[in-house]
Amino acid sequence: MHLAWTPADWELEVSAIRASGPGGQNVNKVSSAVHLRFDIRRSTLPPVIKERLLALSDQRITADGVVVIKAQESRSQEQNRADAIARLVALVQSVAHTPKARRATRPTYGSQQRRLAGKAQRGEVKSGRGKIHWD
Repeated sequence: MHLAWTPADWELEVSAIRASGPGGQNVNKVSSAVHLRFDIRRSTLPPVIKERLLALSDQRITADGVVVIKAQESRSQEQNRADAIARLVALVQSVAHTPKARRATRPTYGSQQRRLAGKAQRGEVKSGRGKIHWD
């Protein structure tokens, strides 16, 4: 299932914060980092995807079902906002894909024989490593 989804503006709570790390004098004055909060339960996502997101054991998802993403790569607040939204969309896309169910199959007769032959050969090699007894 491919989901072409972009969050609506009312679904996102974006706040500008001061970025941590190096940046000289600028880092103390400009709030260029972005905190994005997205409430999964209140969103317009399909119920199946909401369940999968809430079931994820991701540190960015709080116990209340809110995704919190911090973006501070760029010095531009707008670029950080776009990066945070892109990361949110990527997170949603990751649970939108349903893996194909695996069907249990039996090993072929030939593969079983090759495995047993390999084990027998290995046993021969190891049995030849014993101590030599002089009678």
